[in-house]
Amino acid sequence: MGTASSLVSPSEVIEDAYGGEGGEACEIPVEVKPKARLLRSSFRRGPRVIGASFKSTGSVELEYAAEYERLRKDYEIFRVSKNNEIASMQKKEAKLDEENKRLRAELQALQKTYQKILREKESAVEAKYQAMERAATFEHDRDKVKRQFKIFRETKEKEIQDLLRAKRDLESKLQQLQAQGIQIYDPADSDSDDNHTTVTTAGTQCEYWSGGVLGSEPSMGSMMQLQQTHRGPEFAHSLIDVEGPFANVSRDDWDAAVASLLQVSPHVSQALWSNTVRCYLISTQETRAELQTFIQTHSLRLQRFCEGLGHFYLNVSFPEEKAALYAAERRQEIERSSVCVLLLKSSVCVVEDVEEAFVKTPDSRPLLLYLRTGDRKGEKEEVSTLSPSTRDLLERVNKADKSVLDHAGSVEGGAALIFTQLERIIKQELLGLELEESGAVEEREEEDSGDVLWDLHDEQEQIEAFQQACSAASRFSFQKYVDRLNDMVAAPPPTPPLLVSGAPGSGKSLLLAKWLIELQQKHSPNTLILYHFTGHPLTTSTDPVLIIKRLTVKLLQHFWSISGLSMDPSKILEEFPRWLERLSARHHGNIIIIIDSIDQIQNAERHMKWLIDPLPANVRVLVSVNVETCPQAWRLWPTLHLDPLNPRELKSVISTECVNSDIKLTKDQEKKLERHCRSAATCNALYISLISRLITQSRSSWTLEKTLQQCASCQDTVSLYRLALKVALDSLSTDQEKHIMKELLCLVCASRNGISESEALELFPDLSFPALTSLLHNLERLLIITYACGLIRFQHPQVCIYFSVYHFQACEAVNQEFLDGGKCHGSYREKIIRFFSEQLKQDRVTWRLADELPWLLQQQEDRSNLQMSLLNLFVSQNLYKRGHFSELLAYWQFVGKDKCSMAIEYFDSLKEFEKTCESEQSMSRLADLYETLGRFLKDLGLLSQAVAPLQRSLEIRETALDPDHPSVAQSLHQLAGVYVHWRKFGNAEQLYKQAMEICENAYGPEHSTVARELDSLSLLYQKQNKYEQAEKLRKRSVKIRQKTARQKGHMYGFALLKRRALQLEELTLGKDSADCAKTLNELGVLYYLQNNLDAAKMFLTRSLEMRQRVLGPDHTDCAQSLNNLAALHSERKEYESAEELYERALDIRKRVLAPDHPSLAYTLKHLAMLYKRRGKLEKAVPLYELALEIREKSFGPKHPSVATALVNLAVLYCQLKQHSDALPLYERALKVYEDSLGRLHPRVGETLKNLAVLSYEEGDFEKAAELYKRAMEIKEAEPSLVCGKAPSHHSSSGDTFSLQSPALPHASR
Repeated sequence: MGTASSLVSPSEVIEDAYGGEGGEACEIPVEVKPKARLLRSSFRRGPRVIGASFKSTGSVELEYAAEYERLRKDYEIFRVSKNNEIASMQKKEAKLDEENKRLRAELQALQKTYQKILREKESAVEAKYQAMERAATFEHDRDKVKRQFKIFRETKEKEIQDLLRAKRDLESKLQQLQAQGIQIYDPADSDSDDNHTTVTTAGTQCEYWSGGVLGSEPSMGSMMQLQQTHRGPEFAHSLIDVEGPFANVSRDDWDAAVASLLQVSPHVSQALWSNTVRCYLISTQETRAELQTFIQTHSLRLQRFCEGLGHFYLNVSFPEEKAALYAAERRQEIERSSVCVLLLKSSVCVVEDVEEAFVKTPDSRPLLLYLRTGDRKGEKEEVSTLSPSTRDLLERVNKADKSVLDHAGSVEGGAALIFTQLERIIKQELLGLELEESGAVEEREEEDSGDVLWDLHDEQEQIEAFQQACSAASRFSFQKYVDRLNDMVAAPPPTPPLLVSGAPGSGKSLLLAKWLIELQQKHSPNTLILYHFTGHPLTTSTDPVLIIKRLTVKLLQHFWSISGLSMDPSKILEEFPRWLERLSARHHGNIIIIIDSIDQIQNAERHMKWLIDPLPANVRVLVSVNVETCPQAWRLWPTLHLDPLNPRELKSVISTECVNSDIKLTKDQEKKLERHCRSAATCNALYISLISRLITQSRSSWTLEKTLQQCASCQDTVSLYRLALKVALDSLSTDQEKHIMKELLCLVCASRNGISESEALELFPDLSFPALTSLLHNLERLLIITYACGLIRFQHPQVCIYFSVYHFQACEAVNQEFLDGGKCHGSYREKIIRFFSEQLKQDRVTWRLADELPWLLQQQEDRSNLQMSLLNLFVSQNLYKRGHFSELLAYWQFVGKDKCSMAIEYFDSLKEFEKTCESEQSMSRLADLYETLGRFLKDLGLLSQAVAPLQRSLEIRETALDPDHPSVAQSLHQLAGVYVHWRKFGNAEQLYKQAMEICENAYGPEHSTVARELDSLSLLYQKQNKYEQAEKLRKRSVKIRQKTARQKGHMYGFALLKRRALQLEELTLGKDSADCAKTLNELGVLYYLQNNLDAAKMFLTRSLEMRQRVLGPDHTDCAQSLNNLAALHSERKEYESAEELYERALDIRKRVLAPDHPSLAYTLKHLAMLYKRRGKLEKAVPLYELALEIREKSFGPKHPSVATALVNLAVLYCQLKQHSDALPLYERALKVYEDSLGRLHPRVGETLKNLAVLSYEEGDFEKAAELYKRAMEIKEAEPSLVCGKAPSHHSSSGDTFSLQSPALPHASR
């Protein structure tokens, strides 16, 4: 053993293994294997050599070891050198990487600099082009103003020369006449009318831009007057002084007329606004066979017909032997009935019903009397066999000119005769239709709405909600809240939304409804009021898209145009603030928007962002919320909080209910109730109303003391409702009735919108109608259910009697009492699904099926059946045509289909359906389905896929019907809409004109379909900047729509107004009284609305005479009648009589009313207008000055209405040649308009143009040119009403819409 040091001498130099350049040798330890092992290994390598010595073998091993050591040393030196090279290369690589990074950073910096320089260059080039464009525009505008002013100056100079020439001629003629001794009456220079364009010279009119403007009325006699289009009550109804129900009604606006009639006329029965046709059938034993045959054979046809039009049909009949058991129900059903049919032979049965329907109120509803004059075997029935009561009834019916059917044939013939007459009555008198196929009705609805898809049931729901609120007799004092609402609405702009908050059941909805009634009656006719009452979160009344679309449509209808409204849900929400801003700028009055229970709207805080943005100056918004669910961002708004009831109000409510039911509480019982109703959960108005009903309703089953005991144990409204359910169950006599009640309430709770009475009778075959109506009557009295759109439901956008929240708590009580907290909903939903699925198999696709079946399948998460129901083309068509666009998309999204796959599914279904179509009727339905699919795809943005179904629809209609059929025009219209989206305006224009030509040939040039095509062409021209052509077509369209509205009226407007007139005439047959005189005045206004001026004059005269007898000649009501009569004479051009009546009305109001009373200003205005019309300008001046003074006191000196009065007075001074007096008035009015309405408002432009004319006549041509230029700039900058796309600063940026299922099963509602 040893080391390698023996192999190297110390003085030798070796290479340093660690990179050194050299040095002395050092000892390097090297491990060497033992020699013995070497020897052993060498011995094993071969056979042993005999004779070899041990010494020679050892020397060989030593040589091997030396060689090994040398090689090992070389290897170590080589390895170390290579490691050094690798380390050196790594250092170089790192150095190169750093250099590369530096160079890349420099390159990026250079690229950024380059991009910056490039952008600066592009900006500079763009700025250069813009500057050149502005310069060219400026030059063009300057040349245009020069030309306009030159024409203006030359025209005025010519007019002056003509006037001077005419003046000299007249002076010479006057001298000749005076020389002959003839006295000449010299009228004033102007004979302009307030509601017409001022005539500046003979035969020339100064036209300005069209459309109304903000203010109380147009500038009277303005030299640059606005050309008037229909602006609502101020123009069409400006002369009639109505302070009652019809203050907001225009004869040209039947929507407003009917709405006002329904909202504020409590005498209108439910039958006139309900969408259920209730046929009350009264029969005798002798005519029982005809009744049974009619019900079994013919009533089903009437039911199918009404279902096709979106109505329910119900036979109401009480058997003679059980009629006495249902006295209260019979009275209620007669009041609610739409038509009454009496079947008799010789005697009258159920005398009370006959007396009520045919004798006491014969004009409340259509009546039909069926008289069998002979029996079926041919035996003659002598007239002498009729009983005296039957004779008397026949005489009364004949005097009332009611339908009497004499029949001597078979029972089947009699039933068929009844059916024929009933069908005519339902079509003509109840639904306002002509005797034609139902397809024509569908076409008419599309005509009325143009391209806007609208659900009449949603509107019906709102009308019913408001009507029920107005019919309710309020037992609570809201006057302090009403006064605060009036003050907040009258506050100067800008005004944020007003929040009405309160606990559940505190009466927020009733407060808004009652305030809205007063607003309709007392506010200015120029005030446009829009309202929406929301219901249960599951219903369509809480869909934000449908709510905003309804408000937008109402706004646009007020301006006689609904073109340009998008069907895209996100665009509807985004564009509403823009529409509101544009239309509010054109409305000369306030716009008030009321939304009840806004916190119930789906994703309200996100979809109602426009409430947070600044509102236009003349817009006021009121919303009510539950104080517990109000979003935090809204709590900063001005708030009106409803306090709990005080003990006095509590006692008043309960005592009133007890008095009506002949119940008297002891003082101890009253004190117990008062002590019990002190907590926050028991002192709200809903709880008090319900407890008072329980006290009066539970007498039949419980004692009064037991009822009070049970009520005292209920600490909240839900528990009180559970008690009400027990009371209702205990009032039923049999277990079957109790079971039916539970099942019925559970079905209503499990459904989406409730169920109808006819559906309940089909779901429960053993249930008779008298038993059903008795059960529902009892539940309605207990505030558990109500009726809405013909449906039995817990919830309603407005209360059945009082409040809008009871329905949630009643539903919750049913959940807890009968449905195990809502866990049993599934079984009841399956029952309803089976019911509607059976209807679907029978091809009975109604609006009820389309509303309920997909929703129920979605709640059950049955995606396959949901897809199958949606692929029933008539279900999807029903949803789409009623405007439920977003709901249909949400169903498909729930199924898991995107737009393209959904379109493919519809195409495949249509192809399959087309194979089964053979008859002309089926081909017509197929064309309708293709058109609906095309419109749907167009609204989805799938334009290329929408063309094919629209073209197929056009081909089918041209082949199956006729190339000139109106349905072909409908297909052309829809196809043109696609070309407009593609911006192929030439093709679209050709199709629109072709469609208009077909409509004119089919219906005449003044039909609503022609107006639709005119609107579309106008919109098309505006997109091409052809504003003059567009304006011309728009004016023609508005005239057609106004004329059509006057002729056809609302969907049931004429029938309602006619029926209301007959009711009022009945009310005026009693003794003289103030109420009777008021009714006569209202009746005169109604006939005025129907353009029957002779009848209006008769009733207004009777009203005046009665008021003078009852109230005295100096009463303010007499002044109202005088004012109305004067307006009537003025409209008939009987100016002398009108002037005398106006002066009498003014004299009374000056003596009786305050100097700043609005009614006094009203009479002053119209008398001044009459003086001006008759040329008595000097007499008109003090009246206008007084009107200006009243307005300054009423509104303040900076109100737009004051500016309008200033302009009116200035115009009068100009006509009297008092230019120096007119100039400061114009300047002051201009300042007020600019400060209140903005510098670009049309009223500012009108005033500037008037000032330009005044400056020109004063000789200041430079100032006149400057003012005229400003006026023209405002005119050209005015946004388009129909298709203006300028962004609104009132709109919420970033407001997006995401499709969401109406009510996902797992979602929290």
